[in-house]
Amino acid sequence: MKYYLVTGAAGFIGWRVSEFLLKEGHNVLGVDEINSAYDPALKEWRLHGLKRFPNFKFHRLDLCNFTALRLLFELYPIEAVIHLAARAGVRQSLENPWIYVDSNITATLNLLTLMRDFGVSKMVLASTSSIYAGQRPPYHEDLKVDTPLSPYAATKKASELLSYTFHHLYGLDISVVRYFTVYGPAGRPDMSIFRFIKWIYEGKPIEIYGDGTQARDFTYIDDIARGTILALKPLGYEIINLGGGRNPVSINEVIEILERYLQKKAQRVYLDFHKADVKITWAEIEKAKNLLSWQPEVSLEEGLKRTVDWALKHIDLVQKIRV
Repeated sequence: MKYYLVTGAAGFIGWRVSEFLLKEGHNVLGVDEINSAYDPALKEWRLHGLKRFPNFKFHRLDLCNFTALRLLFELYPIEAVIHLAARAGVRQSLENPWIYVDSNITATLNLLTLMRDFGVSKMVLASTSSIYAGQRPPYHEDLKVDTPLSPYAATKKASELLSYTFHHLYGLDISVVRYFTVYGPAGRPDMSIFRFIKWIYEGKPIEIYGDGTQARDFTYIDDIARGTILALKPLGYEIINLGGGRNPVSINEVIEILERYLQKKAQRVYLDFHKADVKITWAEIEKAKNLLSWQPEVSLEEGLKRTVDWALKHIDLVQKIRV
């Protein structure tokens, strides 16, 4: 009996990927330290749902603890590693870059080292569209990305480089998936969609950095989970964008859609644009189509409707979550 090791299993993407794998009958070994990067109550909610599956095992573990992580590799036969654990967030990384180095670089190095030592050949590594900052959209995977605008982007690029090194030296099969603005039910409360829904529902002013014309290539969580699992196929070493692949949508447009579904008007407060942010993200996804036979299926309108429906169904939880 082999396991897919999913790091960050209580996180947004890790939770959904784990759920998809479990429903397909796979065994999942989930790891998460349940840190306070954002309100742990949401992580516990996601984890509670996963623990209902008999084919799910969970260990609360800091991936920087090499000794504890090695014990996990000794206890469980691992089929592949889906490395989704990370410190995320552009602005937060300016406040404490050291913890981003630990969580995003040291943790990745520990996993790669143990994969080499225990003969685990496959990793899917989560990366980010933030790496493309300063480039001309739409972003394709061959762009030169050596000018990161935040410690977050820099540490994610570093983890990509480490994974290539282990591919080159030890033959590890690494699929790097660069995610573009993932949203959906039970999404991260430090990101705009969750916050906007919560604040509009509660009648509180919503904070917008810049004039709201900045645009994102929003990608629904189920599409991201599908693409991540498809990236488990043998590829050698590849970097693959997973994004909406459509024209980016402005923050102002997203707010208008949420107002319609919530049947409430937002009180908008515009703040200075943050220098670590980017004005636009836009994925070129031909590589994902060709290598993974993947493309997004859920439109932004439908995805936001599902997200609002989830929030209203779990409004007691949403209102308790700190943002």
